[in-house]
Order: sequence, then structure tokens, then C-alpha cells
Amino acid sequence: MADAAMPTPGQAFEMLLAGNHRFASGTPHHPNQDAARRAETAPGQRPFAVLFGCSDSRLAAEIIFDRGLGDLFVVRTLGHVVGAEDLGSIEFGVRVLGCPLVVVLGHDECGAVAAARATVEEGTAGEGYVRDVIDRVTPSVLAARAAGLHKDRDLVAMHVRRTVDLLLERSQILAEQVAAGRAAVVGMFYLLAGGTTHLIAARGLSADAAA
Repeated sequence: MADAAMPTPGQAFEMLLAGNHRFASGTPHHPNQDAARRAETAPGQRPFAVLFGCSDSRLAAEIIFDRGLGDLFVVRTLGHVVGAEDLGSIEFGVRVLGCPLVVVLGHDECGAVAAARATVEEGTAGEGYVRDVIDRVTPSVLAARAAGLHKDRDLVAMHVRRTVDLLLERSQILAEQVAAGRAAVVGMFYLLAGGTTHLIAARGLSADAAA
């Protein structure tokens, strides 16, 4: 595909915001979704953002940000819990593909957060490997409760912020890219009914872009 200059972290963030505005307002452009784009991206990819989000079926990244083929490098797990494979995928997107932006995307009505809350409040536990997911979300629920936060949206927001911090704590590659100004990590909250996203955490993003 054509060698185009990669956007700055702030420019990449603004591109995502613009796409989400189009989607939420009911005026999507559906860019980069035609045969020409398919042919252009076949030899290689140059996505401008890594999207690390929840696996929820209502959180399809290219749709809610009105993007297309080759635009986003998407990594999704239930409750956006972080494992070694996920960190490796995110590092690949940033270090190898050169993505200037990593987005941690949470949302209201999150089943993983609700299950972790039930575990804390009622002692219930998931079955199989779902229990492992719940165990990884539970510290965020406990942190929110310790801060006096009890609403579901507050619990999700806390989990998003803690995930942003965890990515930078566990990945030296990502932390170095952010420190050098080559990448930013942001946490965003998506509202299912309205289709809007809201910035709730930012590391390495300029003040102008975060405003």
C-alpha cells in the first residue's frame, strides 16, 4: 500500500473522535470499505491505532469509529482483561506496525464487570475460564468501592483506568514509546444507547488533543 506519513498520537485520536461522531449522529461515511481499499491493503497494513476493547458484540470497533480495512489493529477480550498474548499483540501494533495510539475501550452494561461485582457482593463465581476473567476484573471493583464508587459506570471507568495503567506498567516497550512521544495510551468509555465515546484517561496525549 502507499507509504503515507503516520499521524501523531493527537491526530490519530482526533480521527477516532471524528469517526465516532459520525456514527453516533447517524451520518457514517463508511471509509476504506471498498474493493480499492481491499486491494491497497493486501500487500501490507499501516493501521493508525490499536484498539484494545471488550469482546462485547455491541462494541465492533470499525463500526462505532466509522473506519475501514487497515485502519485499526483490534485486540479484544472479555472485560478487556490483559494477558501475555494481548500485551504481545498491542506491542506488535505499536512497535512493529508503528501505531501512534492505543485505546482501551470499556462500556456500560459490561457483563465482566457485573460478574466481578456479584463476586465481591454476593460471593458468586463464574465457571471454567470465565472465573479467570472475573478474577482479573475484581481488583478494579474493589478499588472503586474503596474510593466510594458504587455505580456500574463508575466501576467500568475504574477498570478502564486501571487497564491503561497496567498496560504501561507491564509493557516496557509501550512505556518507552509513550515516554518518547511516539505513542499515547487513552482510556475511553462507550455508551451503548447513544453510541458516543468519552475520554476518561490519557497518557502521552497532548493537552490540545485531550480537550
